[in-house]
Amino acid sequence: MSYADGVTRISESLSPQLHDYLVEHSSPVDQVLLDLAAETERRFPDRAGMQIGAEQGLFMTALTRLSGARDAVEVGTFTGYSSICLARGLPADGRLLACDISEEWTSVAHDYWRRAGVADRIELKLAPALETLRALAGQPQFDLAFIDADKEGYIGYWEELVPRIRPGGALLVDNVLSHGRVIDPAENGSAVQGIRDFNDHALADSRVDLVMLPIGDGLTLARKK
Repeated sequence: MSYADGVTRISESLSPQLHDYLVEHSSPVDQVLLDLAAETERRFPDRAGMQIGAEQGLFMTALTRLSGARDAVEVGTFTGYSSICLARGLPADGRLLACDISEEWTSVAHDYWRRAGVADRIELKLAPALETLRALAGQPQFDLAFIDADKEGYIGYWEELVPRIRPGGALLVDNVLSHGRVIDPAENGSAVQGIRDFNDHALADSRVDLVMLPIGDGLTLARKK
């Protein structure tokens, strides 16, 4: 499956009708996120598929709340949908470190963070994420991490984040199914291979327990031991 198939931002192997049913039987998505998704589609039509879908956003908010996370970090902010979902799950005094390199994309995020009432919980760092992460103290300091950036960089981000996650904390990694291409030997592009390499790397990491979930384009949930 690819974006060209016309099925974007929904869980793999779900028909559009079943996906609609799934969303209709989950908590409603508020107007802020609906407006953000629409503006992202309008302003960045060739990139809109990078945005997470409604069911994944709801899951991430619920997981953040259930885990009691106070300090979170995301690698790959885009226009801000995922950061709103994470920040909404944090307590009022929680913090989210958002890492991205695009001022154009994140200028949209700033507007919607304010509309969502979570701007005071989010710190944006515009720089290569590896630089941002390596500049942090090396000890555990985050309860939750979300990776959704360049696929070739996933292993590097993982290696910087795992030591900085507190025991019992969680890591979420997006696009781990690469729209089904991970199991197609004919698909050998760098992004697909980056995902394959990451999936094998994470599975072999004795520092975590993990499960790969068929949410969106595949979401790995790992718990730091």
